[in-house]
Amino acid sequence: MRAHEAGAMHGDFGGHGPNWLRMPVDINDLLPHLWAKTVNRAPSGALSVGGVEAGDLAAEFGTPAYVVDEADFRFRLRAFADGFGSAFPGGKVYYAGKSFLCKAVVRWVAEEGLNLDVCTGGELATALAADFPADRLAFHGNNKSVAELTAALDAGVGTVVLDSFTEIDRLTTLARERGVRPRVMIRTKVGVEAHTHEYIATAHEDQKFGLSLPASARAVRKVLSEDALELRGLHSHIGSQIFETTAFEVAARRVLELHNAIRVELGVELPELDLGGGFGMAYTTQDDPETPARLADELRKIVDHECAALGIEPPAITVEPGRAISGPSTFTLYEVGTVKSVDLGAGQVRSYVSVDGGMSDNVRTALYDASYSATLASRLSQAPPILARIAGKHCEAGDIVVKDEFLPGDIAAGDLVAVPGTGAYCRSMASNYNHVPRPPVIAVADGAARVIVRRETVDDLLNLDVG
Repeated sequence: MRAHEAGAMHGDFGGHGPNWLRMPVDINDLLPHLWAKTVNRAPSGALSVGGVEAGDLAAEFGTPAYVVDEADFRFRLRAFADGFGSAFPGGKVYYAGKSFLCKAVVRWVAEEGLNLDVCTGGELATALAADFPADRLAFHGNNKSVAELTAALDAGVGTVVLDSFTEIDRLTTLARERGVRPRVMIRTKVGVEAHTHEYIATAHEDQKFGLSLPASARAVRKVLSEDALELRGLHSHIGSQIFETTAFEVAARRVLELHNAIRVELGVELPELDLGGGFGMAYTTQDDPETPARLADELRKIVDHECAALGIEPPAITVEPGRAISGPSTFTLYEVGTVKSVDLGAGQVRSYVSVDGGMSDNVRTALYDASYSATLASRLSQAPPILARIAGKHCEAGDIVVKDEFLPGDIAAGDLVAVPGTGAYCRSMASNYNHVPRPPVIAVADGAARVIVRRETVDDLLNLDVG
């Protein structure tokens, strides 16, 4: 995309949107791979999820609102548990709570048999408040405080992923004070440039997470020599929204070489290896993610090949899917406030459809230049499609929810619009920019809808302001 003085989203309009965006044959069609499994068009023409129509959700819970298809969320949890459980017997699947976490989701994860990955004291507290078994928790983070590590030890967290020598010292001191020996892994950055946005590529050298391969080797020696922590293995996470396994192949090779060097040089057989997560999901028609079973099979081949080349038995493999589970299971429901046609000259017109949310409930478009899809959710339309941009209500030129999408030409104030694929890193990264309260999270299943995270109110905001 060529640069533009008013920002990246103003460049290369061309009158037809990005090259991958196609004019729909029927503006009312839903592309199944972009939506949760129970989402369809009701006989009325309105969008329906779990047997409940969008208009009814808006009337009962208001807009904007995150709407979770509980059956879809649980299906994706099971798909990863089954796919990786079959490919890697003895391994573990952790749901990456940072993508979206609340007490209801914690219970779904527990009931579907997965483990849970948390990376702050707040996420840990949420898991414990929902009675998640502490020994099935892993605690991540590049700067875990003494208070957070103390809480993890006191709760009996199953694994702490160590990110620095400072954390090794902190946890060693705390463990000795308490007379416990927590299980730990060393987060290792393997120098892989994952094909994703630079902000979510996490295994190259010049970023904050983990230790380089040589530093990881030193960290292993330190942990083993002090003998206060139980070292379970190495941890590698290369990034997020990744669709191909080439980067995992390189990462697995490098981390397994270190795994083998530890075995040969130190005589220690580390029982586990965590290859992280970052598996991609479909936000638009340009995205084509693999199924969990296919991902598991491909990673199995990679691990077996690399271990055979080294002449070693494969360790137990752990993975941490988050976005691929929570993301597709949710859409955000908005109400249209205004529609504005902007004459760009040379016969080009852009239609701005402004909704009652924006970058406070979905910052990914502004932060990552992310692409999303959308549909008219409250009715059918026979109007010809127009190329539209869905904008938010915030006082910010970059407040865009969907950069380019075909919507019906008769879209108007009062219509409902749904944006799929908003379950990951939308509510989790939501803010109160412009003092806008954050939306609720509504779970729908079997014809019933319920609030699992309530809507914030202006009173909530004012109660934090002590004057």
